[in-house]
Amino acid sequence: MNRIIRAGIIVAAGLLAIGGALFLFRLEVALKLASVSADRRYQAGPTEDIAWSGGADPMGRAPADRPPNVVLILADDLGWNDLTFGGGGVANGSVPTPNIDSIAAEGATFTNGYAANATCAPSRAALMSGRYGTRFGFEFTPTPPGMIQLTGLAASTQTQTRLRHGMRHEDAAEIPYEEMGMPASEITLAELLGEQGYHTAHIGKWHLGRESGMAPHDQGFDESLLMTSGLYLPEDHPDVVNSKQDFDSIDQFLWAAMRFAAQYNGGAVFEPGGYLTDWYTEQAVQVIDANRDRPFFLYLAHWAPHTPLQATREDYEALSHIENHRERVYAAMIRSLDRGVGQVLRALERNGLDENTLVLFTSDNGGAGYIGLPDVNRPFRGFKITLFEGGIHVPYFAKWPARISPGTEIAAPVHHFDMYATAASAAGAPLPDDRTIDGVDLLPHITGEATGQPHRSLFWRSGASRSALVDGWKLNKSDPPGRSWLFDLEADPTEQRDLAAERPDKLAELMAAMDAHDAEQSPSAWPSRVMMPVNIDKDRSRPDAPDDEYIYWSN
Repeated sequence: MNRIIRAGIIVAAGLLAIGGALFLFRLEVALKLASVSADRRYQAGPTEDIAWSGGADPMGRAPADRPPNVVLILADDLGWNDLTFGGGGVANGSVPTPNIDSIAAEGATFTNGYAANATCAPSRAALMSGRYGTRFGFEFTPTPPGMIQLTGLAASTQTQTRLRHGMRHEDAAEIPYEEMGMPASEITLAELLGEQGYHTAHIGKWHLGRESGMAPHDQGFDESLLMTSGLYLPEDHPDVVNSKQDFDSIDQFLWAAMRFAAQYNGGAVFEPGGYLTDWYTEQAVQVIDANRDRPFFLYLAHWAPHTPLQATREDYEALSHIENHRERVYAAMIRSLDRGVGQVLRALERNGLDENTLVLFTSDNGGAGYIGLPDVNRPFRGFKITLFEGGIHVPYFAKWPARISPGTEIAAPVHHFDMYATAASAAGAPLPDDRTIDGVDLLPHITGEATGQPHRSLFWRSGASRSALVDGWKLNKSDPPGRSWLFDLEADPTEQRDLAAERPDKLAELMAAMDAHDAEQSPSAWPSRVMMPVNIDKDRSRPDAPDDEYIYWSN
């Protein structure tokens, strides 16, 4: 974005934040400014046909001698209760997800799989680097210009009772959105597998920087189809059904600032060729077809089911039994996501590649409270933007018929960065030895060759919110408000009974472990711009009450 335009948005939003009876009018003006800026930034040309690269194995290996292909499918904001695997599902399980479920049923499911963070970008940094993002300063999710100011203004106009308010850091240094990301010095999974003769392709969301060598095509991907902006279809498209949440300031910003746009390998911006989830699926199938004769790594980073909530009219009409419009649109998005996963799996089968392909599936974090669907993470407590289980306990599946027996279930806690180490091991790629790699190869644990747990302890940090999981005990700490929660997850996996007062010894033990871990991490590469209150137990559509529990989240 032109720096003058960005500065104009920030100044305008700041001026408009001076309160009074004109808040609604001021919000409309600010949203219009964001919309005009987005029109200028994303001047998308006509849809482009992508000729995905194909070819033979560069090392001349026979099919039986090739290492497995690796397909990593990442959903965005997928709730634990969005899948019918394990008895859940949207709308009381009436929207089946058989294709995603099949990855677990035909492979391994990790019942205690954890995201690297409760928001998207730090999780992606861990997946691609095999490390805690905080080791290299990736602590906070990059936010587009003007987002903090505009969402703060929008929050001031909402009618629900909000008893706690965000705290903006007005003195925080302004760093361009495109330069907030994973440093080029990190060794990505794409770079690691590329050294083993893999063709590497990325489709979808990145959120790890776009300049200074941080774009996907600069970070080891031979080909990258980037989600440049995040409308699934233009808002007024005849084949789309939209759901807008007037109670959510993030939703208001996204509708104003998002456009229907993509780029291939950093080239010109163009309009995608269809509803985003379906189009990404089509492109992923083409990647598989083009690379059937050589090892490949496909990173399919879906935007679904992240807001803005948009579904195809066909999927929406197929779910007429769901009365709540918002839930119906969301369910239709899940339907598209699951259908797409099935098409990817069938493309592997059609090309004779399914037996020797490692398919990994997970979500970047838990379901968001700001979509207004209270059961999205059931039975877990909390939502995205909290370190309670609902924010970080995610679906986590692995399928590789040549190595993994169907129906394998692993109860030990695992982390996003383990997918990095596991894929590297499957490909025969040695892990970097010049830095700490936090990920652990899960294959020996899946096959029963290893004893014990992959991790005794795991940690999370995003400014005001921190968490530690040590030998089954979990500490959540938020400052402000200066509150700690302690849970015995083996006895209380849904975090209902806070034992902080009853077990001061265990509280001190986990606090010491968390502090020791933090001492090994780097400071954030860019400052937090805001600390926002997040209600732990209520979705955003419901008003606060005086006795509600909440955390603060830095971003």
